[in-house]
Amino acid sequence: MRMFVANLFLALIWAMITEGFTIGQLGVGFVGSYFLLWFLRPLVGGSVYFLKMWQVVTFSIFFIKELIVANLRIAYHVITPSSFFKPAVLAVPLEEMSDLEATLLANVLTLTPGSFSVDLSSDRRVLYVHVMDADDPDAVRQQIKDQYEKPLLEVLR
Repeated sequence: MRMFVANLFLALIWAMITEGFTIGQLGVGFVGSYFLLWFLRPLVGGSVYFLKMWQVVTFSIFFIKELIVANLRIAYHVITPSSFFKPAVLAVPLEEMSDLEATLLANVLTLTPGSFSVDLSSDRRVLYVHVMDADDPDAVRQQIKDQYEKPLLEVLR
């Protein structure tokens, strides 16, 4: 957390120096200060911050790709004359997680077109998800666990 605050502080300093308090300038300052802190790792000490930021970036890229692919699949489904999807509500067993982690997982799944988080068990061990295409329910469950739950928990823990 200390490195993240330092990164934000350096990004704000960059924005002040360039006299550009825009999102673009703050983004440039954040990326530039990230690399500056990365090069200064031996001086400031090792940190998991750099690994976590890489995980956040890769998860974000994965999510954006999934969002685009899911939208294209939904659009194709809408324009085809016959429906070939097999919708279902699946119970997906989850690892033990906090309220924040369960909420973020449910929201990420809901934001992806073609899936919708319906309910979460009171013990946060089972997430009920409505999916538009459940040809193989076990494969869909495994995909949710491997592609959404596992990377999200890696980022948050």
